[in-house]
Amino acid sequence: MEFSALVHVGLLLVRISTLVATTPILGGTYAPPTLKIGLSVLLALVLMPVVPFPAVGGGSLALVAGHEFLVGFALSMSIRVLLAAAELGGYLVGFQLGFSYAGIVDPGTGVRNNVLAVLYSSLAAITLIGVNAHHALIRTLVRSYDAIPVGTGSIHQSMVGTITAMLGLIFYVGVQFAAPVVIVLVVVEVALGIVTRAAPSLNLMVIGAPVRLILGLVTLMAAVQVVPGIVSTLSGRAIELGVRLASALR
Repeated sequence: MEFSALVHVGLLLVRISTLVATTPILGGTYAPPTLKIGLSVLLALVLMPVVPFPAVGGGSLALVAGHEFLVGFALSMSIRVLLAAAELGGYLVGFQLGFSYAGIVDPGTGVRNNVLAVLYSSLAAITLIGVNAHHALIRTLVRSYDAIPVGTGSIHQSMVGTITAMLGLIFYVGVQFAAPVVIVLVVVEVALGIVTRAAPSLNLMVIGAPVRLILGLVTLMAAVQVVPGIVSTLSGRAIELGVRLASALR
């Protein structure tokens, strides 16, 4: 087998395997390694006949591989933006309800988080699969080889603006997810304060926690239903930001 063919397959696998390994709905942390390797190799074999490769010398091979890794990671950020926003919204809701003391391991990230943050991020991941965001991401990967050919590149100044837009989307969507429960609990706190001032004999520490928990959970039952709609609406925007981030590496 020619050495150039191995180099081509290896470079093709860098961008693809990075995307698969770092995107939760394609591979992620808890997907079996055989699944991630098999999907990466399958995509590489399919794309190999149609992806042009430049003449790469031995000295620049590491630079090209590093560039391909950054492009694949940038594309994966499109999905991670929405999952991080959902996780932030769930964390804020869980903190307000007092669930931050009970943490579980998030299957998407492998870190400990409160149960509502895991619920929101898992629901967002299921929604992305339901609206075929993984198909859109694979199509974006295929088209990225035309917009960002294999080779070395430079970092464009537009990357700063794109990263800022991604962080803004995370906080904007996260606050949207958490706003109904947070607003209701703020109103409950004000109402409990007024009741305590009117009837000082009432023990706010005893009656306050159950009231906040019950009303918060009732609001949560209604608020969690809007998560799939918001995620499906913003999935295209998130993928667009991932493409812009990758394009800054041309």
